[in-house]
Amino acid sequence: MPEFLPPASSTTDYYRPVEVFVVSPPKPRYWLHIVLLLATIFTTLVVGARMEFNFQHDLPAFSLSDDAVPLFPVRWMLADPSRLLLGIPFASTLMLILLAHEMGHYLCCRYYGVHATLPFFIPAPTLIGTLGAFIRIRSPIRSRAALFDIGIAGPIAGFVVAVTVLIFAMPLSKVMTPAMVSPDIQFGYPLIFRMVWYVLPLTQLKASSSTLHSIYFHPTAIAAWVGMFATALNLLPGGQLDGGHIVFSLAPRAHKMISRLTILVLIPMAFYFWAGWLIWAILLRITGMRHPMVPEWPGVTGVRRWIGGIGLVMLILTLAPVPLGPHSGLLELLRAWRSGR
Repeated sequence: MPEFLPPASSTTDYYRPVEVFVVSPPKPRYWLHIVLLLATIFTTLVVGARMEFNFQHDLPAFSLSDDAVPLFPVRWMLADPSRLLLGIPFASTLMLILLAHEMGHYLCCRYYGVHATLPFFIPAPTLIGTLGAFIRIRSPIRSRAALFDIGIAGPIAGFVVAVTVLIFAMPLSKVMTPAMVSPDIQFGYPLIFRMVWYVLPLTQLKASSSTLHSIYFHPTAIAAWVGMFATALNLLPGGQLDGGHIVFSLAPRAHKMISRLTILVLIPMAFYFWAGWLIWAILLRITGMRHPMVPEWPGVTGVRRWIGGIGLVMLILTLAPVPLGPHSGLLELLRAWRSGR
């Protein structure tokens, strides 16, 4: 016999009122965004002023010698505040690249109805005057497709702006002469730099030099280099980096394995190429096994998988195994330390 459910005692059992609690997002702290933005503009202007001064006087862009302009020359700048104007080309281009990257994430979040903060810029007395920028996502991401779009939008936006800057900045550079002092800190150039070098009709530069390492790049080209470096770091396929988000959206079950493989690759790179890769390996180990909760279905299909391939191409084009050198691998640093140098 079929079973019948007993009739409800009242229709009110089906329409019983339920309390629903709606958590409103926290109010934006615009004052904090503005303070950090202004502070980062100042620190990048200071660093950019040093770079532009050195470029105009054929001095190394970065020097550790006692008679050179300091790496973060606040006193030198305060002695003549008008020098701050020299930093406008570098600071404006670098801030534009960083802003493009973060706004790519932010606007994509707005499109999908994901609550995210405006970019937080991080001022710091470093070689480039900043530690970058970030946004905070404060609400769940509802699908793997949304996670993919949010993750890849930032690197694409930053990469496009950085390449555009490089195309206009490379012709402003000049060939290093034998009279110039060799820089203490040298850049390792990614593949995209070499491609732009070979494509652009830089007749005067190529007539005197055939290698990138003999070119004294304009500060705006250095800003483009920073943008490429930031793109490569964010696209590392692991953890909660942009590359990790892309991997998780494409293959959630492979995320942990790929994160571990990325760490295993970064460790020998730290020993033989650049010690800084060890820091990123540690960061990925700390955060690499966690990821925001995103529904597993539906998956990512169609054109997004091809765009994921574009993300891999961008990583290959922007990654320099030795971003800063020379002699920056852990093994070389240990040998130098043992020899007392």
